[in-house]
Amino acid sequence: MDFSIRDARQEDMGEVLSLINELAEFEKDPNAVEVTKEDLVKDGFGDKKLFHCFVAENEGDIVGIALIYPRYSTWKGAMVHLEDLIVTEKMRGSGLGTALLDEVVKYGHSLGVRRISWEVLDWNEPAITFYEKKGALVRRDWDVVQLDESGIKNYIENIN
Repeated sequence: MDFSIRDARQEDMGEVLSLINELAEFEKDPNAVEVTKEDLVKDGFGDKKLFHCFVAENEGDIVGIALIYPRYSTWKGAMVHLEDLIVTEKMRGSGLGTALLDEVVKYGHSLGVRRISWEVLDWNEPAITFYEKKGALVRRDWDVVQLDESGIKNYIENIN
């Protein structure tokens, strides 16, 4: 299948949100997505740009994305975090995931970062295999720690 990759534009955010929802379905958490198209436009293209997004197109449709943002490591310095690499089901196995990851790595390299990091669910063996074949180190000795919106609120309420 033919595809092209480019930087996302504001008008792409509706289709980007559709892919985010498709990923949530795949990850068995369809009700978890709270972000809106308006959030994506504001956060990706507003005064304070919080992320960069690459989109992959096939026959005029957006069929994949890679959404990244800057981070800082106290051990390594500047880095990029890959929040999501999403390939719609019909395009899996087409080389699209590799092409999107290539763009992320080239982008990080152009910024001079010392690390590009991301998470993968421990049951998603096809993704783990894909990343390991690309030379990524899957760190199974680290756990992801998060405070969700409710956790943040509870934490704030309990600060003395």
